[in-house]
Amino acid sequence: MNHVKRARLEAKGWHVGSVEEFLDLGPAESTYIELKLALREKVRKYRRAKKLTQLQMARLLGSSLSVVTQIETCDASVSLDLLIRALLALGVTRRELGRMIAD
Repeated sequence: MNHVKRARLEAKGWHVGSVEEFLDLGPAESTYIELKLALREKVRKYRRAKKLTQLQMARLLGSSLSVVTQIETCDASVSLDLLIRALLALGVTRRELGRMIAD
């Protein structure tokens, strides 16, 4: 949010906080969610770079189109395990995966 908009809202009595405050998340929960979001974005990026459709990606994973859609929209039911399996299926090396997680 830009500073002008934030100042305007606060001047009218609104409290502008973080997602962590709003959802009452601890540091571990926040990091977990950020990791899932980052890996989801990498799945989408790698799939597009390989010029694969979501259906082709589903076949590569041995899964369904709805699962790939859930991955790319970061549905809460998507596990870290599934995100990692998707990245590995796209040809990401363990070293690259480690860097993604570290970042």
